Amino acid sequence: MGFSSGMVLGMSFGIALMAGWNYMMRSRSEKRSSKAIDIKLLSNLSRDDLKKLCGENLPQWISFPVYEQVKWLNKMLSKLWPFVADAAEIVIRESVEPLLEEYRPPGITSMKFKKLSLGTVAPKIEGIRVQSFKPGQITMDIDLRWGGDPSIILGIEAAFIASLPIQLKDLRVFTVIRTIFQLCEEIPCISAIVVSLLAEPKPRIDYTLKAVGGSLTAIPGLSDMIDDTVNTIVTDMLQWPHRIVVPLGGVPVDTSELELKPVGKVTVTVVKATALKNMEMIGKSDPYVVLYIRPLFKVKTMVIDNNLNPVWDQTFEVIAEDKETQALIFEVFDKDIGISQDKLLGVAKLPLIELETGVTKEIMLQLLPALDMLKIKDKKDRGSLTIQVHYYEFNKEEQLAALEEEKKILEERKKLKEAGVIGSTMDALDGTVSIVGSGVGLVGTGIGAGVGLVGTGIGAGAGVVGSGIGAVGSGLRFMGRSITGKSGSSKNTRSNSTPESSHENGDTSTPVASLDNGIAKSS
Repeated sequence: MGFSSGMVLGMSFGIALMAGWNYMMRSRSEKRSSKAIDIKLLSNLSRDDLKKLCGENLPQWISFPVYEQVKWLNKMLSKLWPFVADAAEIVIRESVEPLLEEYRPPGITSMKFKKLSLGTVAPKIEGIRVQSFKPGQITMDIDLRWGGDPSIILGIEAAFIASLPIQLKDLRVFTVIRTIFQLCEEIPCISAIVVSLLAEPKPRIDYTLKAVGGSLTAIPGLSDMIDDTVNTIVTDMLQWPHRIVVPLGGVPVDTSELELKPVGKVTVTVVKATALKNMEMIGKSDPYVVLYIRPLFKVKTMVIDNNLNPVWDQTFEVIAEDKETQALIFEVFDKDIGISQDKLLGVAKLPLIELETGVTKEIMLQLLPALDMLKIKDKKDRGSLTIQVHYYEFNKEEQLAALEEEKKILEERKKLKEAGVIGSTMDALDGTVSIVGSGVGLVGTGIGAGVGLVGTGIGAGAGVVGSGIGAVGSGLRFMGRSITGKSGSSKNTRSNSTPESSHENGDTSTPVASLDNGIAKSS
C-alpha cells in the first residue's frame, strides 16, 4: 500500500513538474516572439522616428549603420586577388601612364612606370551601401581600404638628368568608390557601369617616396611635384563628379546621359588683392593670380610688378560641370626670375553651391597658406583677394556646345605642349599662350585673328602682336554671346608672358581672348 501510494505521488509530482515546465517555456517563447515582433517594427524606424518616440532620451548605443558588412565578399576577393592583380596591372599601365604624361608637372620631361606590381595583399571592403536615385539605375557605394605590399617604381626624367627611379613605398588607400549600374531589359541586364570616387569623405592615398640608386634632392621639389600630380589626377579624373563610363556586353547603348557635361559657366573678374605677403628680399613681390575649377583648364592674370596691393580687373569665364560639388580655386603667386619656381603667396576656395544663378556678387576671399591647413604651421594672415562672380546655367543646346568646346581646348593644349610652348597641359594660359597656340581652337569659336594662326604655325602666331607679347581684349563670341573686355598692360620686364596692348604696337587686328575650361576672356 505504501509502495503504491508512493508511486502515485511521484508520478503526480513528475507530471505536474513537466506541465509547469512546459507552461513556463511556452509563456517565455510567446514573450520572446512578441518582443521580436516589436524589435522588428522598431528596426524599420528611422532615426527621426525614434527621436519622436523617445524624445531626447534616445540611448547612445542605438546606431544606424550606413554600410552593410560583406565578409563573404572579402573572402572571395582574397582568393581572386592574384588573378585580379595581374589583370589590373595591365589596365593601370595602359590607362595611368598617359595620365602621368598629360598631368606631368613643369620641369619633368618624362614620368613612366619602370616596375608595377600590386602585391599579394587584397583590398578590404569595409561595407557596401546600395541606393536608387534614378529609375533604371542602381547606385552602390563601396567603402574600400587597402594597405597592400605593391612594388611601384616610377622612372623620372628631367633636364640634365637621364633617369631617376623613384619607389612608392608603404602605399595606403582610403576611399569610397561609387558604382552606378545602368539597367536594361536584355541579358546581362546591365548596359553600362559608371565608376567614380566620392568627394566626401575625401579620397586618401598615402605613401612614402624613396630614390633607388640616387637622391630625391637631385630634382628640387620632386616629392611635392609627384604629390601634386597624384592628387590632381585623382581630383580631376576620378573624384566625383568626374567619372569613368564603361559600356558592358554587346548591347548597343547610348552613354551620353551618363557622361559628365558642362552645366553652366562662371564669369569671374579678379579685381584686386590687399596686404599680400612679401616674398622678396629686395623690393616687393610681383603677384599674379591663377584660377580654375579643373586643374586641366587653368588661366592666369597679368603680372603686376613690385606691388603688395595689386589691381588686375581682369575677367575670365570658366565652365562648371557640377555646381553642387565643384569649387573655384584661386592661387596667388609671386613671379620669380629664371628657372626657379614661382612662390605661392596664398590660396582661396569658393564653392560653386554658394553662387546664385543669374546674380552677380562681389566677394572678398581671405587667402590661406594652403587649402589643407592641418599640414601648415605658418598660419599668419596672407591678405585678401576681391573678386566678382556671376553664374549662368546652360540649357541643353549650350551644354553640348560647351562640351565640344572643352574637347577642342584639351586638344589645343596638347598641341601647345608638343610644340614646347607650355611645359604641361596643366600650365595656366595667359594672353600670350592663347595667341601662340589657339589656331585650331579659335577657328571653332569664330575669332578672325585666330584663323590666320592655323596655317602660319606657332612661330608666326607669336608674331601676330608685333612685339611677340600677348594681347587680350574683345571680339570673342561664346554660346552666341559677345565677350568684351578692356585691354591691359603690365610693367613686368622680367617675364616674356606679360600682356601688352596690341594697339600700342600698331596692330589694329581684333585682340584675342584667353581660353579656359570653356572660354576665358581677359581684360
